[in-house]
Amino acid sequence: MNLRRQLLLVSLLTLVLPWAGIQFVRETESALREGQQRMLAGTAQAIADALAQFPREFLVDGHPAAWREGQLYAHALAGAPLIDGYFDDWLLPGDSLVALGEGAFAHYVLGAWRQYVFLYVDVHDGNVVYAAREPADSAYADRIEVVSLQDRVRTVYALAPEAPGALIARREDGSGSVEETRIAAHWQDRPGGYRLEARLPRELVGGAMGVVITDVDRPGAAGTRVATFPGGEPPRLVTGSPLLQSVTSGYLQPGLRLIVTDAAGWRLAEAGSLTPDDAAGDAMAVAGWTRRLYDLLLESGDAPELVEPAPSGREQQAYVKTALGGQRATDWFRASSSGRAVVAVAQPVWAGTVQTGVVVLQQGTDAILSLTNRVLGRLMNITLIASLVAAAGLLGYASWLSLRIRRLSFAALHALDRDEVRAELPSGGARDEIGDLSRSFSRVLRQLGEYNAYLRSLASKLSHEMRTPLTIVTSSLENLEHEPLTDDAAVYTGRAREGAERLQKILGAMSEASRVEELIEHAEPEPFDLARVLASAVDAYASAWPSRRFRFERSVENAPFHGSPELVVQMLDKLVDNAVGFSAGGDEIRIALSRRDDDYALSVTNPGPPLPERMREQLFDSMVSVRPQGETRHLGLGLFIARLIAVGHDGAITAANVEGGVTFEIRLPAAPASR
Repeated sequence: MNLRRQLLLVSLLTLVLPWAGIQFVRETESALREGQQRMLAGTAQAIADALAQFPREFLVDGHPAAWREGQLYAHALAGAPLIDGYFDDWLLPGDSLVALGEGAFAHYVLGAWRQYVFLYVDVHDGNVVYAAREPADSAYADRIEVVSLQDRVRTVYALAPEAPGALIARREDGSGSVEETRIAAHWQDRPGGYRLEARLPRELVGGAMGVVITDVDRPGAAGTRVATFPGGEPPRLVTGSPLLQSVTSGYLQPGLRLIVTDAAGWRLAEAGSLTPDDAAGDAMAVAGWTRRLYDLLLESGDAPELVEPAPSGREQQAYVKTALGGQRATDWFRASSSGRAVVAVAQPVWAGTVQTGVVVLQQGTDAILSLTNRVLGRLMNITLIASLVAAAGLLGYASWLSLRIRRLSFAALHALDRDEVRAELPSGGARDEIGDLSRSFSRVLRQLGEYNAYLRSLASKLSHEMRTPLTIVTSSLENLEHEPLTDDAAVYTGRAREGAERLQKILGAMSEASRVEELIEHAEPEPFDLARVLASAVDAYASAWPSRRFRFERSVENAPFHGSPELVVQMLDKLVDNAVGFSAGGDEIRIALSRRDDDYALSVTNPGPPLPERMREQLFDSMVSVRPQGETRHLGLGLFIARLIAVGHDGAITAANVEGGVTFEIRLPAAPASR
């Protein structure tokens, strides 16, 4: 991982600060919300004590209301809907309709406004059968019946139309069937079924009511009856209490919702709204992406759908059930659309020792949300800007630092040139750690350059300094041989002369590099056929080393080249001498010449031990040898001279291990064919 990425990751640590701030904001919101819950609980207790004065509004026939299967609930309507077979003017949510029958083939809903009860039914029926003109025939047609029970007298109001449109209901009791003109009803056909809307006076319905839907498949056949009550008697009809509605309206405050239920959870009164005032609404108006970010950072609360009153009219949320059991309960929700938190308190209502109902009080935490939004908004904006500035600063600093290190690395990599050592490195004047590192590298490179220059001149210095005393020793030995010597003295003199001759050869090899550099500098390039010169040299090698087998391969017949043939042959001599030294008797040494693009490729391949990997780059330096230490006649100047000649001809030389041996390859620029 590079330095920029490391510093970028380090910059992420700055996010700890906004995280700590967010935790503080969340704790602040929780503390404020708990305080509001306690205040709301006190208000709910006061309202419950006030409603305890009206126990009969919570009772049915003087007894607490009990839940019974099939019980119907009439929603309190804001106004009287038009009886036309459409539901859009009821101003109730769509999920307030109750499913009825197997597969929910019908949906119905009841409403109450002033002295009327309203009924809306939506039935799925692929074949609608209408009643004939005779009342008796309505038993064999699609119809809807409203069953009421008053003073133990069961009355049925049948709604069976002869055609779509307004219809007249018929009252059926033990005395017969008569028209009931006080009931207004409208039958509306729709694709795949029909809709019925009816208005019934409360005096006809009483306190118990049920709905029966009869589906007839064909005229004259008996129909399938589906009722809202499975038993024989219709259940209690639950409606709102105007008195409780009036009393609760006196406790209204902006942003407060009050719901009163009976002991079974049926809603008897509802007042108020959670809609915030304009100031709070403006304070909560934030951008969409910020709103979503707030939702991720703040506590989510319980399911937001539990904020609204139950569509069925029976409040059965968890905290309301707890209050129906006789214990006060609190909860809070966060609306998914606006992000507003809503605090809810459910307080039991007691009439003496009898629980008559529950008061549910809900209030939006607009002030809290406004405060937390402003604080969280400022916190996020400031920390976001600070984090971006810190990340950009660290990234810029990392880029600048990485650039300095990369420049220093590149300069250090190319400081060791073939001819000189460049000791001046970038950032040498900087007063930081990189500057110290650059100056340290420069000192090391200067010392290395001085040492390298000393090694380059060592051969010529030794050759110059040792040649005169060696000449004196050689001449003295020659004169001593003409003097009468004992046998032992003659032996010692011969050994000394052989040592002097070997030393003379070593000095010659040491001075050869200097001579080659001078020859390259003063040589006059001339055109010649490189292939012919190499072929002639290979024939000479076969005569000089008869114990080796030499093979010359070439892919070109003519190889015009511009340079010094003597130096090229000398370069090949060094490579062949190296190949002979590392091969054994009977081995084959292969010399190849080929054309590659604009260069000639001259290679010498010999069997033998592979080159050490650590010596690959130093193999062509002066005074470097990989031969066994016992072979002292090689000073490591052969490959150095070969590189000097190759570079002097604008070429290059490389060495590589191959299967069973080593290959040295020289790339020389080819001369134009016209030369």
